[in-house]
Amino acid sequence: MDILEWFTSHTSVRSFQEKQLSEQLKKQLIQAAQSGSSSNFVQAYSIIEVRNQEKLTEVEAIANFKGYGAEHGVFYLFVADLNRNYQIASHSNNNLEAFSSMESLLVSVVDTTIAAQNMALFAESQDLGICYIGGIRNDLFRIAELFALPKLTIPLFGLIIGYPNIKNEVKPRLFQEEIVKIDEYQEMDPLTLQRYDDVMNSYYQERTNHAQQANWSEKVQEHFKINRRPEVIHFLKHQGFDFFEKNN
Repeated sequence: MDILEWFTSHTSVRSFQEKQLSEQLKKQLIQAAQSGSSSNFVQAYSIIEVRNQEKLTEVEAIANFKGYGAEHGVFYLFVADLNRNYQIASHSNNNLEAFSSMESLLVSVVDTTIAAQNMALFAESQDLGICYIGGIRNDLFRIAELFALPKLTIPLFGLIIGYPNIKNEVKPRLFQEEIVKIDEYQEMDPLTLQRYDDVMNSYYQERTNHAQQANWSEKVQEHFKINRRPEVIHFLKHQGFDFFEKNN
């Protein structure tokens, strides 16, 4: 398999073998994560490996994913982390206002996401399966309590890595002309959207697991029917980000 074919073979895995990863492989996963780009090299993220089965069970309930235990590979919690940088800066800086800014928050989120994707890509290069778990944000306050997260940290998502039992077929992505624009933004063409909906309708009907009658537009409309996780803004304030008040 060449490198492009490997990249485009990605699919989320939701069924893992009862087989743990070696400590050497886990070190390599962390090394891959740390090798990603970082804005001004602040490295504003932390990674928590969750081994405790009671904590895993509670995370499973919060995130609403089933059948994952400590024996199934590894579960990492990715945390946008400005607290470490704050500790360093507080030794010499009198003004630490920058840590609570929107820009600092975005830097930490981007750093964390790049690290996670680096880890995911390396994992898949080793024939492992991965699944991002955004459902941990269903109860950020409890996740923060469960893992003793201090101010200026935000748990963004979990990442399961393990040996796959089965893999779903690859989901067809949006056509490139809808992702790539030349020189300026352009609205989506209705005819192109219809063509893509036809492709996705066939995919959902024919895939091996959880076949259904649906298309991409319907999925998008369903997802954005409600304002999901409105308490996130309260959590950000609780964690020390105060740019909300300053913008009002």
